[in-house]
Amino acid sequence: MARLLALETATEACSVALLVDGQLLERFAVEPRRHAALLLPFVEQLLDEAGLSLTRLDAIAFGRGPGSFTGLRVAAGVAQGLAFGADLPVVPVSTLAALAQGVMRERHARCVLAALDARMGEVYWAGYCSDGDGLAQLLGEERVSRPERVELAAEQRQWHGAGSGWATYGELLARRCGLPVERVEAARLPRAGDTARLAAALFARGQSVPAAQALPVYLRDKVAEKPGGAT
Repeated sequence: MARLLALETATEACSVALLVDGQLLERFAVEPRRHAALLLPFVEQLLDEAGLSLTRLDAIAFGRGPGSFTGLRVAAGVAQGLAFGADLPVVPVSTLAALAQGVMRERHARCVLAALDARMGEVYWAGYCSDGDGLAQLLGEERVSRPERVELAAEQRQWHGAGSGWATYGELLARRCGLPVERVEAARLPRAGDTARLAAALFARGQSVPAAQALPVYLRDKVAEKPGGAT
């Protein structure tokens, strides 16, 4: 099995996980303004605890978004730096998929609508269903839209909701999706442990990239690149 270090800073949570031979070590903190300060110390703590160096790993994974622009840049930058230094490939993992994976792992959910508050009256969202190995598989595509345009795949049943998009637009999303409150986890945050689990499967399928290609996915690229520097 692959030895992976995973980083996730796309939301107010900062987490790092080390997956070695099926065993997971993790650090997790909700510190919205301290991602850059916490990330490398978390990495060092986990490597020390496992008695490993970066060069003994197979790859570095990171939550590539969507999410906070600043948080995504932190994770991508640190992943690139570590990967360059240790000559390792990088596995970008969807933050929405990691969010859904957490619900599947803890609540044995079959399908999850992951939604993060994207500000500007919009949400980042996507639907995922569990595959035969219990891993989140994307249905359709990841999107950014107004919450009233969110929709579920009609053929699926027993959906769960997760993420800050539900905290902000819970009533509207519930009406759109018909989910009862007991199947919504609005306070759930993505964790690097779930990023690592998904990355292991991607790495096994050859879906890693060189460090230079470890780039964030904003979903709002056109907004981020408006003339005049507007974001």
